[in-house]
Amino acid sequence: MTIAWSLQPAKAFPGLCADWDELAQKIGDLPFLESIFLHPLLETFGTGNEHIAFARRNDQIIAAAILEPKGLAQWQTFQPSQLPLGAWIALPGESLEALTKALVPSLPGLSLGLGITQLDPLFCKRPDGAANLRSLDYIDTAWVDVKGDFSDYWNQRGKNLRTNVKKQKTKLAADGIEAKLDILTRPDDVAGAIAEYGRLEASGWKAETGTAVSEGNAQVQFYSAMMERFCAAGRGQIWRYCFGDATVAMDLCISAGNTLVILKTAFDAAHKAVSPATLMHHDAFNAVFDAKQIRRIEFYGRVMEWHTRWTTESRKLFHVTAFRWSTLHRLRDWVAARRSQAVDEPQAASESNA
Repeated sequence: MTIAWSLQPAKAFPGLCADWDELAQKIGDLPFLESIFLHPLLETFGTGNEHIAFARRNDQIIAAAILEPKGLAQWQTFQPSQLPLGAWIALPGESLEALTKALVPSLPGLSLGLGITQLDPLFCKRPDGAANLRSLDYIDTAWVDVKGDFSDYWNQRGKNLRTNVKKQKTKLAADGIEAKLDILTRPDDVAGAIAEYGRLEASGWKAETGTAVSEGNAQVQFYSAMMERFCAAGRGQIWRYCFGDATVAMDLCISAGNTLVILKTAFDAAHKAVSPATLMHHDAFNAVFDAKQIRRIEFYGRVMEWHTRWTTESRKLFHVTAFRWSTLHRLRDWVAARRSQAVDEPQAASESNA
C-alpha cells in the first residue's frame, strides 16, 4: 500500500504534538522523543528551517520526523547535541527502505539524499542490503538492567568500584561530613537546580570550551523548560548529591514507562578526589532498585570508562543515509574508493622506495 508523507513548517509543531505523541507511545520508552522534550528543543535550538513530517498509510500515521536542510540537495533529521537520538520515529516493522523511498522525493526543492542520525537498534532495525540505504556505525551506548535487589547488583560490580565507594564514604564520615542524596521532582525546584547544575559544570572543562550550562545561555533556557515539563508530568528527576550543605554532583533524568534516561551529569571539580558522581550514582541506583518502578537505566552517550564500572551491557547506535536513487549510492561508494586509492598509492610508492 502507498506511503504518503506530509510536511509542515516547524512552527506548526504545537498543533501536531498529539499525533506525534500518540505514535511515540506505540514505539517504546523514549522520553526525549516526546513533544515535551522536542518542543522546547525546537524553540531553543531550531533555526526555523525545520519541517515536521508525517507518513501515513490508509490515513494511519506510521512514521514521523523532524527534518532540516543540510547542504546542497540534502536533508537530515533534527540533531542538536542535547538530543540523544535523531528525531525519527516509526512503527515497529515498518521498512526504513520503503519509508525513505517515499520521503526523499517529497522533500522541498531538489532532494537527493536524507541523513537519519543516531538510530537505536532497539527501536529501528538496521538496514541490510537495501539498494538506496547506507548505514554507518555511530557509537556504543550502555545501559543498566534493574533486576532483583540492589545488593545483588552491587555485589556483581568490580572490586575496585566497591572498594572505592566504601573508602570514600568512610573518609567522609571520619571527617564529619554528611553525604546525602536528594531527588528533586517538583517543577518549582527546577530553576534553582539548573542554576546549581550550571555552577558545577562551570567548575570543570566544559567552562573552557563554552559548552557548560551557564546563566542566561540557551542551554539553561532549554533544560529549565524541558525539566519543568517532565516534573509536572511526574517523570522528571534531578539527582542532587550534597556534602553537608554543598552540592557536589548532579544528574538530570527523565523517564517514560519503565525506562529512565540520564541526560547529563556534572560534579564539582574541587571534590574530584572524593568521586562525588560515583557516590551519587551508588545511592541513586540504590533508590531506583528499591522503588521497583524502573527496569532500565539508559546512558545514551558514548561508552566511557566510568560507564563500564556500572554495567557490562552495550549496543551500537548507527546513522543511515537514504539516497533518492540507488545509482547515487553506488557513485558515492566509487568516489570514496577512488579517494582511498589516491591516498594509498603514494604511501605504497614511498614504502617500496625505502
